[in-house]
Amino acid sequence: MKALVYHGPGKKAWEDVPNPTIKDPTDAIVKVETTTICGTDLHILKGDVPAVTDGRILGHEGVGVVTEVGPGCENVKVGDRVIISCISKCGTCDYCKAGLPSHCKTLGGIGWIFGHLIDGTQAEYVRVPYADNGLIPLPEGVTAEQGAMLSDILPTGYEIGVLNGAVKSGDVVAVIGAGPVGLAAIMTARTAGASKVIAVDGNKFRLDRSRDFGATETIEAGENVVQSLRDLSHDGLGVDVAIEAVGLPATFGTALESVRPGGHVANIGVHGESVEFPIERHWINNLTITTGLVNAVTAPELLEDIKKGAIAPEKFVTHQYPFGQFEEAYDTFANAAEQEALKVIITNVQ
Repeated sequence: MKALVYHGPGKKAWEDVPNPTIKDPTDAIVKVETTTICGTDLHILKGDVPAVTDGRILGHEGVGVVTEVGPGCENVKVGDRVIISCISKCGTCDYCKAGLPSHCKTLGGIGWIFGHLIDGTQAEYVRVPYADNGLIPLPEGVTAEQGAMLSDILPTGYEIGVLNGAVKSGDVVAVIGAGPVGLAAIMTARTAGASKVIAVDGNKFRLDRSRDFGATETIEAGENVVQSLRDLSHDGLGVDVAIEAVGLPATFGTALESVRPGGHVANIGVHGESVEFPIERHWINNLTITTGLVNAVTAPELLEDIKKGAIAPEKFVTHQYPFGQFEEAYDTFANAAEQEALKVIITNVQ
């Protein structure tokens, strides 16, 4: 089969590799129909994730059809059309039972293994461990593009942004960073009942598009962002929830300074360096600060929202490519600002 293979920092290739096979009784093999690229894939290509070794097939999102199942699979059947969750889970360890499969003990303390510790979804076929837990049936009427957004991006924005941030009806919510994950937080904050959702970004295209996802106000990044956010809050004291979706010290600082006493700062962004937390000023403010890796346990709930028309994840898709144009797809996504790209869909066209 063909797959996109990592060969060290800055090196990848669409090449022939052996087809995956069943290794454990709970495995399934899925023929990938649709996949996409995540910012994490770009981090891997920069060499930021040393656990990813030469020869690893990239990718952790997608939709496909089950072609083979192990004897231990009880729910998944050959022919099922499924969403591949970015988080694998045994379903029986303490962390899985607690709703934190991102730290599945059976898998060594990390549920994100596709394109990381095992071969991923940017391929014609993928082996799925614990398939009964990691594959979600794709209902009739839900498109492959919509389903692919449930692999990672929508659950991430919802779980780590909206739920960790405890967004409730009437809240004023700031989302710092209107990239794909930030837009996912914006989309789901609105359905959670936020009265205002304010998008902050330095990219005009993303700010303009954020309104399609539910942003009620937008602020272009600059010197007066914190004051502007406070001005848009109920009483000038700050927003109820600030969701950081970039992963830089400056944007974390913006989130921290713009939230009101008793408020929440929900960090989604992947940080590559330390941030400053001036506790001498903020210990008194009764803040809640959360971080997290997505667990993807809300995918079925979000799937119901898609079916009801409450959310429309197809809005994320700005570019589409066939499997044979993975290089072009990566170039587009890596230059998202210039290409006005949000999510890039790659389809296995026969």
